[in-house]
Amino acid sequence: MSTPFDSKVAPSADVMLRKVGDESILLDLKTERYLGLDDVATRIWEVVTTAGSIQSAYDALLTEFDVDPERLREDLDEFVQELLQLGLVHQDRA
Repeated sequence: MSTPFDSKVAPSADVMLRKVGDESILLDLKTERYLGLDDVATRIWEVVTTAGSIQSAYDALLTEFDVDPERLREDLDEFVQELLQLGLVHQDRA
């Protein structure tokens, strides 16, 4: 299933982020599920959770990383889907 890029994602209320060097750990305090993020995934988290929409995040990341546009779209969609599936973010219409 594809994520609508005109939507926005925000961290769920019970999610905590802890940075360890360039990497991060996301912890859902309610479920005790966690997800480790490398430096690239940490940067994507920062951008996608603060942008006005997933499309805005995509546009910003496209200028920041040297990556094929279609590859970035697929990777960003997969990343957001995983975050949603784990309950680490919630999705709203932008």
